[in-house]
Amino acid sequence: MKLHCSWMVVLATLCVAPLCFAMEPVSESDKLGSLPGQPHVSFQQFGGYVTIDEKQGRALFYYFVEAVTDPTASKPLVLWLTGGPGCSSLGGGAFMEHGPFRPRGNTLLRNKHSWNREANMLYVESPAGVGFSYSRNKSFYDDINDEVTARDNLAFLEGWFMKFPKYRNRELFITGESYAGHYVPQLAQLVINSGKNFNLKGILIGNPLLEFDTDMNAQGDFFWSHGLISDSTHALLTSTCNYSQIMRWVYNISESLSPECYEVYNKSAGEIGGSVDPFDVLGDKCLSSEEVCLTDEVDAYLNRKDVQKSLHAQLVGTPNWTLCYPDSAHFLKDAVIPSINVVEWLVRSGIRASVYSGDQDSRMSLFGTRSLLEGLAKKLKLKTTVPYRNWFEKKQVGGWTQVYGDILSFATIRGGSHTAPISQPARSLALFTAFLEGKPLPDA
Repeated sequence: MKLHCSWMVVLATLCVAPLCFAMEPVSESDKLGSLPGQPHVSFQQFGGYVTIDEKQGRALFYYFVEAVTDPTASKPLVLWLTGGPGCSSLGGGAFMEHGPFRPRGNTLLRNKHSWNREANMLYVESPAGVGFSYSRNKSFYDDINDEVTARDNLAFLEGWFMKFPKYRNRELFITGESYAGHYVPQLAQLVINSGKNFNLKGILIGNPLLEFDTDMNAQGDFFWSHGLISDSTHALLTSTCNYSQIMRWVYNISESLSPECYEVYNKSAGEIGGSVDPFDVLGDKCLSSEEVCLTDEVDAYLNRKDVQKSLHAQLVGTPNWTLCYPDSAHFLKDAVIPSINVVEWLVRSGIRASVYSGDQDSRMSLFGTRSLLEGLAKKLKLKTTVPYRNWFEKKQVGGWTQVYGDILSFATIRGGSHTAPISQPARSLALFTAFLEGKPLPDA
């Protein structure tokens, strides 16, 4: 009898063990322990790669933090794409803006305004060549454009859901900032057109590039309204040469600048000076010679070998991790193609779109974004459901907002920079929470 029972146990072990192994989520191999210097947390973290093209040796690195509460029950999945173009969602989005930690020396400090308080946050370094993402075929880097980036991001999502099947039917929101004004709507459109069974509900974009000429020309008005340029220079920017012409030359989209434009450019640059951060005109510029800047902290932390090992990251074809791809100028070849038309297509397809502007950013200022959203609402014949008004975070004005129908909205974040979650973390979290809930921003 004992022998029979023993054989039953052995047979059960032999039969069940493979089944248990087969049922084990692929994501388990990507689960992270504590990162170096990290305080204790209750939520789980994951990091690793999704192979996009095995033949070409192309893979995208991701960092995933589950929600603080109810990660697998009710909290949505949010994909974050940092713009640049060519800048890191890991270093920028996760470790500088709204991830759970921020580096400080050899330790990680908890970010009490982390967005994983409200959602499961997925950060991907895209396109390949950014951060820890790579292509072993180096010629790929010469052909990067918006279409390639969107296609690879879709392939990433497909591969990631294979690792994390329990999130496949979760509400999905695609979010980002800056040049992600291209990346986010283009990926969302591709998700819908591909027929993939993703539960896409909406997009959220901060300080986005949506239409090059409108966004760039708004810089002149912003500089003038904030006292950075004189009346005479502002007049020249409206009569002789505008900022879209200047920025096409600055970004190497145009090969030359007329003598008249060059004179206006020099005049405005001289008045603004080199000590003002165009991405946060009212904030003090970090002087790395006198203080430790957040970008320096992140750079030092992510270049530590023990940190890279803990993240399951590797350096392929580059000696160091960098916040932005060193030669990202050629990523801008599609910058002049409007993406506001893609946002229009998404809204017509029933996808909720929200856009916010940190109001101290001159590079992608609220002036251009607000006018583009107003124009889009008129084109779509959407009625204003929340008239332009201020909104509150606790008892302070968080910014201003306007809602069109129940599907399109605009908001400013008062005191916010180009990367608003850094300069205004509490207000950014309040806006993010309202977006996920599909509610207007609080009016008191």
